Amino acid sequence: MAGAAPDSAHWSHDRGDGCAAGNCGWGNQEKQSYTDAAENAAMTGSGALAITARVAPAGRTCYYGPCRFTSAKLKTAGKVETKYGRVEARIKLPPGQGLWPAFWMLGAGFPNTPWPQCGEIDIMEFRGSLPRESSSALHGPGYSGNMALQHRHQSPSGALSDDFHRFAVEWDSTQVRFFVDDALHYAVDRGTVTAHGAWSFDGPFYIILNLAVGGTFDGDPSSEAIFPATMLIDYVRVYAKS
Repeated sequence: MAGAAPDSAHWSHDRGDGCAAGNCGWGNQEKQSYTDAAENAAMTGSGALAITARVAPAGRTCYYGPCRFTSAKLKTAGKVETKYGRVEARIKLPPGQGLWPAFWMLGAGFPNTPWPQCGEIDIMEFRGSLPRESSSALHGPGYSGNMALQHRHQSPSGALSDDFHRFAVEWDSTQVRFFVDDALHYAVDRGTVTAHGAWSFDGPFYIILNLAVGGTFDGDPSSEAIFPATMLIDYVRVYAKS
C-alpha cells in the first residue's frame, strides 16, 4: 500500500542528526536530520521502498542550527543479522551534487563493540555528483575512514541513476567480494586486510539503507532544485551461507 511504513519486523529507524550518540552530523558533517515520517521513508504501493530527502520545514533544529534537509536511515539491527553469505539489493539512485545514498552493513556488536573494531562493509556508496560511479569499501581497525580498503566502479552503460541496478556482497572467512549487476568489481582477501589491521568480518552483520545529504563524501548540495530526491529500493535479499 502506498505510504505504508517499512516492515517493522525487519527494519527500524535511526533518527536525528547523530548528536544523541555524540556523533553530530553522523561523523561526516552531514546536513540531514533522519526521521521516521512517511514523507521520508514509505512503500510506493508497487512493492518498492522510497527513501526521500527533502528540504527541511522551518523550525527543525540540527547540531549546526536550523536543519537544511530531512531524510531516512533504516537498519535491521536486532532483527535481521547474517554471518557470511550474500546480501543484495536492487536500487535506483538519485543524482545531484551532495546526495549520498548508501547500502551497507555494520558488525552486530556495535555500539558495544566500537567502530571501526566492529567492522563495516560498504556494499554501495554513491556520489550524486558522479552519476556513473559507485564505490565499495571495508572499514576496520587500521583501515577506516580515509584509509578504508576501497574500490570505485565505473558504470559501462550510462548513469547509475537512470535505472535500477543490483549491488551485492559475498563474504566468508577468507574473502569479501563486491558486485554490481552480478559483475565482480572488487575482491579483498583476508591476508590483504590483516596486512593493514585486524580482520573484523567473522561475526554477524546487520544491514543499513540511508540517503545522506552533504558532508565530507560529496560535499553539500549546490542547489535545492534537486529536492525531493528519492532512493528507490526494489528489494533487499539475504542468502545465508549454508
